[in-house]
Amino acid sequence: MSGHSKWHSIKHKKAATDAKRGKAFTGIIKEITVAARLGGGDIEFNPRLRLAIDKAKAANMPKDNIERAVKKGTGELEGYNLEEVQYEGYGPGGVAVFIEATTDNKNRTVGEVRHFFSKYGGNLGESGSVNWMFDKKGYFIVPREGTDEESLFEVALEAGAEDISEDGGDWEVFTTSDGFEAVGKALKAGGFEISDEEIAMIPQTSVKLEGKQAKQMLKLMECLEDHEDLTAVWANFDIEEHEIEAAMS
Repeated sequence: MSGHSKWHSIKHKKAATDAKRGKAFTGIIKEITVAARLGGGDIEFNPRLRLAIDKAKAANMPKDNIERAVKKGTGELEGYNLEEVQYEGYGPGGVAVFIEATTDNKNRTVGEVRHFFSKYGGNLGESGSVNWMFDKKGYFIVPREGTDEESLFEVALEAGAEDISEDGGDWEVFTTSDGFEAVGKALKAGGFEISDEEIAMIPQTSVKLEGKQAKQMLKLMECLEDHEDLTAVWANFDIEEHEIEAAMS
């Protein structure tokens, strides 16, 4: 899990000071719209929508924007003809990459994704080529500072968490995808700060990269995550933290 953890935690810290609010808003609005279309507009019965709206609020998105996105999804307002698609491929050194996207033009999006892979030493694969290397998990980041370790373990494990690990200055809590809601509610009820949460594709194994391949992989990840149609990108690379920080500084 180390590759996911390092990239995710550093990216999360960078995002806190990143000026790309417009791009962040675009991705969150799409996620809200799709979640509402698939599961309805009531967050009590649509966990995916609740999570998307929580992210919107954390990004200080105006309430009107959130409400419009929900209404587009439920059909109360005219919206885009959005489709959910997945892409799979290999990055430098054979790193497995799994992508989730929401697009109104699949031909455009797949062409641009293929270009990124080719440019940075990888190739886009067929459906099913890498998804078997990942497990769908609930994932929470709890800051280590100010958190009582014993209490966190007790509350999380009692609520159904599968694993808790320490990564730098954070605790990472992993659950089954079905147990995501229950563990999240228990952590919040226990007074624990959650700095990020998501349903993630966690790699089963990792591929160690360094030097040129590491730089190529990080450039590929940044290009994919900056693309407005791509809602989530996961990969099973393991790159030393100092190389990631240098590349993202």
